Amino acid sequence: MILRQLAAECKLCHHIQLPALQQVISTERIQNAVEECGKQVKRLRKLNAQAIVWVLIASQLFPQLSLGMVLEKITLGLRLLCPPTQESLPGANAITYRRYQLGVRPLVGLFRALCKPMATPDTPGAFRFGLRLMAIDGHITNVPDTPENAAYFRRSETDRGQSAFPQVQGVYLCECGTHAVVDVGFWPYGTGEQKGATRLLRSVSEGMLLMWDRGLHAYERLEAARKRGADILVRLPSNIKPEYRCRLEDGSYLVWLAHPDREKKRAGEGILLRMVIYTLTDPERVGYQETHRLLTSLLDWKRAPAEEIVDCYHERWEEEILFDEIETHQQRSDTLLRSRKPLGVLQELYALLLAHYAVRFVMLAAAQKAHLDPDRISFVRTIQILEMATPLWILGEPQDLPAHYERLLDEIARKPLPPRRSRANPRVVKRKMSTFALKRPEKHRGANHLKPFKEVILLI
Repeated sequence: MILRQLAAECKLCHHIQLPALQQVISTERIQNAVEECGKQVKRLRKLNAQAIVWVLIASQLFPQLSLGMVLEKITLGLRLLCPPTQESLPGANAITYRRYQLGVRPLVGLFRALCKPMATPDTPGAFRFGLRLMAIDGHITNVPDTPENAAYFRRSETDRGQSAFPQVQGVYLCECGTHAVVDVGFWPYGTGEQKGATRLLRSVSEGMLLMWDRGLHAYERLEAARKRGADILVRLPSNIKPEYRCRLEDGSYLVWLAHPDREKKRAGEGILLRMVIYTLTDPERVGYQETHRLLTSLLDWKRAPAEEIVDCYHERWEEEILFDEIETHQQRSDTLLRSRKPLGVLQELYALLLAHYAVRFVMLAAAQKAHLDPDRISFVRTIQILEMATPLWILGEPQDLPAHYERLLDEIARKPLPPRRSRANPRVVKRKMSTFALKRPEKHRGANHLKPFKEVILLI
């Protein structure tokens, strides 16, 4: 590899980037998002707005590192190439100041401009019945336990007390075949998922098959999705009783779902849908012997037979695997977000999704090159390879990057996973609550408030 040449008077901030992710997140896109929000600073500094965006995205690939260490990691190659007299890196306080000066709007703008469905009709597992598989679901994220975060985001409460950390209610729209999050909304804990799910319909369009679980059922949402041209495949709550019209040859039913408003129901308003009722006969399967009812707008049973409808609905669980990727493997499970303030939390959440989308984009490219289903590309392996490649890629000349990228895709696809089986997650937890007392600020005053140990000893 030929080492790139940097001018003696170069500014590090002008060269900070993640070359391995340039195919999906380019510096030009970041610059456009920053300029649209009016956050561009003309004065030359050690850290400009584009550099801070890269640091925030990189921090979600290396959650075990502080922001200062993230900056050191992604500039290591640059600093090896620069003259010994090159300027020093900014400190932690400067990074914090710049990120709050940037705010959250450029990250939101970049997410909305960038994160679109990425699968093609040839992508295995991404389309059924000629429709793109999409799913909506909610997820709760813990954030750092500070008074500011607790006041803004709130805690969940049960008969056992409050949650250990403040929590953010997120609602996500994702592409099932690639796990790409294409729209999202974040609210304080206690905000209903229904509100968020309705808002995300703005990103739904013709040619999609939209799925959600029974907890998100609402007649208005079904109607709104159909008006946007999307088909639906949803699970029906037990308290909803549609009117049966006829049984079809594949065992499914045509049903009439009346409008919930009494006056509109009397006027005959409603939606003609198709219902599939089924149970599972394997005792080892989640949902064994339970009655499941699915509603779909796909009325042609020849195009979409009942068994295919049931099998397709289980693709909705790919969104649960997406949450596992983010929490367990990207955030490394025990690592919370860094920010002690609500604005920083929202900034990090969008940076987290941008990093996840970029990783998934690379995984899809690797799968397409190797003629594999994207499900067979390991998310963990991809993260690890990107982490190893990050400080090295910047050493090479820009014209060599396409060749390096192709070799990166080959390495990611070199060890495919076994074929994926149908998924369904049980509503269980591995570990129940502890019997220890809760740790709250009043129980942890800090060493500065303690008397010397020997002064508090009383012999009895």
